[in-house]
Amino acid sequence: MSMLVVSQIAQLVSQTVINYSLQTSPKSPSSDNALFVSTDEDIVATIIRACRVADSGLVSLIALDCAVALPKILLPHAGELSHVPLVVHIEVKRDLSSVFLLHTAFPCLLLSVTPSEAHDNSIIATHLARSLRVTVIHIYFHNGDAFSIDRNNMLEKKSILAYLSGEMGNNDLSATECDVETLWRAYQDMTSRLSRFTSRPLQPFSSQYSEQASDVHTVIFIIGHHCISEITLVGVQIIHPNIIAPLSSSYILETVSPHASRVFILEQLQDWPMKWTPFHLEVARALQQRNPHPLIREAILGCDKTTITDFDLEELLNSPKERIQLGTFTTSGPPTIPLIPKHESSYFGVLRNLFDVRFEHSNSPDLVAAHGHLVTTPEFALGRVRGQLEERARLVKIVESLMRDSSADSNLHSLLSKWHLHRDDVLLSHTFGDEIIQGLGHDIHNPALRELFTLKHRFSLPSHWIVVSSWSYDLGSSGLHHILSSGLRVNILIIHTTPYSLRQSNNHRQHDIGLYAMNYGSAYVASIAMYSSYAQTMQALAEADRFNGPSVVLGYLPYLSDQTSAVDVLKETKLAVDAGYWPLYRWDPSKDSEGGEPFSLDSDSIKNDLAQFLDRQNHLSQLVRSKPALATEIAGSLGRSLKEARRSKAQEEYNRLLHTVDAPPMRIFYASDGGGAEKLAKRLVTRGRIRGLDVSVATLDSISIDALQYQDGHVVFITSTAGQGEPPQNGRKFFKSLNSAVSLGKDKKILSGLRYLVFGLGDSRYWPRAEDAHYYNRPSKELDSKLILLGAQRLLELHLGDAWDADGPETQYKVWEARVWKLFGVDSVEVSGKESEPITLEHVKAASNYLRGTIAEGISDTTTGGLAPSDPPLTKYHGIWQQDDRDVREERQAQGLEPAYNFMVRARMPGGSCTPEQWLRLDRLTDEYGNGTMKITTRQTLQFHGILKKYLKKSIQDINKALLDTLEVGGDVNSNIVCSSIPTMSEIHAQVHSFCMDISERLMPQTTAYHEIWLDQKMVAGHAVKDFEPIYSEWYLPRKFKIAIAVPPTNDVDVYTNDLGYIAIVEDDGKNVIGYNVLVGGGMGTTLGNQKTYPRVASLIGFCTPDQAVDVAEKVTLVQRDYGDRVDRKTARLKYTVDRMGLDKFKAEVERRLGFPLQESRPYSFTQNLDQYGWVKGQNGRHYFTTFIENGRIQDTQKTRLKTGLREIAKIHKGTFRLTTNQHLVVSEIEEDNLSNIKNILSTYNIDIQGLSGLRLSSSACVAFPTCGLAMAESERYLPILIDKLETICEENGLRNDSIVMRMTGCPAGCTRPNVAEIGFLGKAPGAYVMLLGGGAYGQRLAKVYRENVTEPEILAILKPMIKHYALDRLEGERFGEFVIRKGFVPAVTSSQEYWK
Repeated sequence: MSMLVVSQIAQLVSQTVINYSLQTSPKSPSSDNALFVSTDEDIVATIIRACRVADSGLVSLIALDCAVALPKILLPHAGELSHVPLVVHIEVKRDLSSVFLLHTAFPCLLLSVTPSEAHDNSIIATHLARSLRVTVIHIYFHNGDAFSIDRNNMLEKKSILAYLSGEMGNNDLSATECDVETLWRAYQDMTSRLSRFTSRPLQPFSSQYSEQASDVHTVIFIIGHHCISEITLVGVQIIHPNIIAPLSSSYILETVSPHASRVFILEQLQDWPMKWTPFHLEVARALQQRNPHPLIREAILGCDKTTITDFDLEELLNSPKERIQLGTFTTSGPPTIPLIPKHESSYFGVLRNLFDVRFEHSNSPDLVAAHGHLVTTPEFALGRVRGQLEERARLVKIVESLMRDSSADSNLHSLLSKWHLHRDDVLLSHTFGDEIIQGLGHDIHNPALRELFTLKHRFSLPSHWIVVSSWSYDLGSSGLHHILSSGLRVNILIIHTTPYSLRQSNNHRQHDIGLYAMNYGSAYVASIAMYSSYAQTMQALAEADRFNGPSVVLGYLPYLSDQTSAVDVLKETKLAVDAGYWPLYRWDPSKDSEGGEPFSLDSDSIKNDLAQFLDRQNHLSQLVRSKPALATEIAGSLGRSLKEARRSKAQEEYNRLLHTVDAPPMRIFYASDGGGAEKLAKRLVTRGRIRGLDVSVATLDSISIDALQYQDGHVVFITSTAGQGEPPQNGRKFFKSLNSAVSLGKDKKILSGLRYLVFGLGDSRYWPRAEDAHYYNRPSKELDSKLILLGAQRLLELHLGDAWDADGPETQYKVWEARVWKLFGVDSVEVSGKESEPITLEHVKAASNYLRGTIAEGISDTTTGGLAPSDPPLTKYHGIWQQDDRDVREERQAQGLEPAYNFMVRARMPGGSCTPEQWLRLDRLTDEYGNGTMKITTRQTLQFHGILKKYLKKSIQDINKALLDTLEVGGDVNSNIVCSSIPTMSEIHAQVHSFCMDISERLMPQTTAYHEIWLDQKMVAGHAVKDFEPIYSEWYLPRKFKIAIAVPPTNDVDVYTNDLGYIAIVEDDGKNVIGYNVLVGGGMGTTLGNQKTYPRVASLIGFCTPDQAVDVAEKVTLVQRDYGDRVDRKTARLKYTVDRMGLDKFKAEVERRLGFPLQESRPYSFTQNLDQYGWVKGQNGRHYFTTFIENGRIQDTQKTRLKTGLREIAKIHKGTFRLTTNQHLVVSEIEEDNLSNIKNILSTYNIDIQGLSGLRLSSSACVAFPTCGLAMAESERYLPILIDKLETICEENGLRNDSIVMRMTGCPAGCTRPNVAEIGFLGKAPGAYVMLLGGGAYGQRLAKVYRENVTEPEILAILKPMIKHYALDRLEGERFGEFVIRKGFVPAVTSSQEYWK
């Protein structure tokens, strides 16, 4: 049996072996180093003691008959146990659900099915734990007599010890350095070495094929007991993993056949609580870079399933079920009931004493026998509470109907009336309920009374409590969100057991729960410690029970085990409370509406540190709260009387009451994508409060149709328009509910009590065709009409704001707002208060402490995959963009989950140059932390997508180890400087690249925040040295700032599209740069429908010498800093500054700061703006190869193994890689003796650009969906498909090899510069684009809008005859952009003012 094998190895190699089981007598052979612990003892305390005694020696835990209970015991202590040399061997019999919960909490998880595998994995687990000082989880199956042990496959003791004494590749690793990559390499190294000892091949995954490996179409992963494949169908690969964590994406890619179109993951998981398993996500993450992606499906493997047959495969292929099950699970008796630890019973005692019979433990372990282990989860308990409250609501309706029944008994009618009147009173509801039950008797004939009798247990008002601790399932961020957003009268007690003396080995998640719940604003929150203040504990629990809504109580109870003495608990509690680690406080938002103070601090010893506690050492968190001034008089007035502050507040409340005696409350709900509707809603709130109204604001999705029925006052809806007349993202759930309500109950008038008004925002010219006119302001129109259908009363006619009005939507909004004040009766109120200034990104930057914000706290917060709302604008300065997978956004929202957050990281590479060593490190980073691909950007650098928050810091550190960083690539600073790639002019390239580096260093932000947050460099103690930004100041620039350097005759950087451009003037001999023409004011971004925004090509202002050029860059930057628009970010780029000031005045200001005038510009000439593909030889005699990379995406596909090929080149290349702004790559400086090797690799991996059309070689697209938050339409995923169809048209007309510059972006931001392309597309909605024509062939002229809305059929219908016309009637050498202007398809755009005309 596997258990004997595991036990023998553990006893041989461990300093201490802990045997943990239901039985007190040993199942395995005993030895001197063995301990026996039963399940009613504290196993965690035993492990910790054993590790301390063993010091650096190995501790092994062998767990029998407790695979369900043990993981829940270990999970809360993962932080303490993860980095000690510990191996946990867990025997499983049927279901892997419980043990797989350990997957993300511990670094290593191995799986053994047979005794032979258990033998190998036990040895490997031992070596991993000892060498890397980490905890390894080894799961092995109880085999009984199913397998005999082949002694020939087992190593002798001396061989095992010899193996363990061998060197591993890097024995000096510390626990903190053990990332996924390190662990995986260590595991592979150890597996390889063990193979040499056993003379058996050992692999992380074992594979078998039904036929030839090359014919594989279906892959099946089997994770569970031994299951034999009897599949005879051709093309099936069976994979049995021996390791579950860590996993390498590159290894999964190597193992799964590249020809597979379907992947099935069979896991022996009966009660897995989530949609996807960790292994499924790892496989999906690895395979998502394949194009096309294989279909990945989940399936359940029953414990009685011993073979996989052709019939099973057919069922997998054809079943419509989302998760099919093969085989069944058998049970061996009732589930084990969790035991509540002794110390925690003290809290339960208080709850029982305080609430007596009213106390209801909603996730009590006593319910496990009837409902299974899921009953202890907070989510399950919340569902139970919701059902009970719905039953009580049903009871109330029955009582109300009986009260209206004139035939009802008068005595009963009186009792029902009394109960109904006091139904929310804890004592009277119980008293009158008992009297009603006694009065009913047993002989009941009235159906309503019979139903009333069945609900008699709901007359009283119980106190619902959900308790989260070590014996129950933990509470995830989505679970907490569900409880807080439910609005239900339910209490949750979260018990924190980490002793103060061990606080550094755990995170501060529970502290963050309290802050999160307070920021939510509608829940009671308290932090208590019974052993510190019994009175405060009683008061907080009583207040939580009385609060009409959800409550969150954080209880501190520091102990390690049931053997921890009460004195130690008391001592640890006192230390934690006095030191401020566990502050005692109460937050009751209901007091705010009553004029009271919602926040009460009960920790006297830390009141001086309250402000620090409230904002977690950074006041930025206040900026994003709905009520930023959180009890400011408490934080700011401690140590002096609060009477003045309270008197002032009382006067304000009195004045408010004077104005609101006759005015109804105003409840505002908005739906907004771009922020326009949100801005108007919040402005209306501010102005309403100034007028004394009772006003609240929330997103539209935050309210349900049911809740809308009971809204007090008048309800205001403000919504913008998205896509093809769709509601914005934060209103779509509400609109779906509204549509359902109309279709199911439009005759029921369910909203007859609602009084409302609607204001909509739209763009009447966004859809210019007559048949599309109904898209204009469609959400607001539908909202208004459907509310009427449901019986709501419209108080004001619908008002529509149009982006094309004189002042945009503000034109109609001003008229509408005046009518709103008249409707509420406050139009004559004299407004004396000053309207508060809205918080903008300018405030966020200034308050960020030089780009720190709360980023450090955010990346260490494991309760969410994202960052605080104020931090993503700041992380851009660090080269990091928070994104989410928009393909699954709505699905996750429907499931109540937060968005699938991930991050994009961009490296800084001035001039786009990197070494092969840097390339290899970045390539490996994408496999280990990203989505397995790299993206060459239009800013001549590399960016990496799909990085999870937990890998962010490691990713940045790995980039730093490659001698690169991610500063100065985003945010309101200089963005990565670009320069011409010019492979033939090697000497000139060296000079302009050096110039790039000089500007980059001069304009580099000087804040030390980057190094503190990501590279763990410490801040100077006591802030003795403050950051200083000599160029940017604490405000930084108004907007992003782009610089390019072009070398004629090639404008491959599109120098005219940059804020600041340099055109190199080269000596006649072509060897030296004698100076630069200077251009300012270029930029591509626009806002559709906003004529204040426009693209612009840069203007010449003069010439400077090379030694003046860096100073010019600095002074232009300073002028933009001081004169740029900081009010409206849409008009904050340098191009608008130049036009507002005038070119001459702008130039004069630059020259004033320089202290010398710029010279007259020198003549130059451009002939193209594309890359020079193929082989060329440089001035230095070395070879250069420019390869086409479609849209800059470096990945392996069925056609081209680009990523692998470039990796192989990097392994042997001795030169550099140059990236281009057209998103391609130049393999540079190839020595003659290496030329044939490089060519062979290019040919082998099909990346030698053979057979590509001129149109495809001239194309470029941005990322867009699914990760870009600005995307309105597809771009990178769609442009290749469109080009496939246009290539046919070009070939039909003999233009296959002719270049036509075509560029596409998913939004009007214009990242790929479509506004200067010969054919450009700007995304405006899914499948719909603005079409541009006539851009200059070398980027010198803006394109003109040809059609404001085209879909694919229209694009093809337009371009087919136009391309034919071009082929027949073009002049000699005439480019497509010149042709469409000459033929009158579009006029030439000679200035940015003509763009919208």
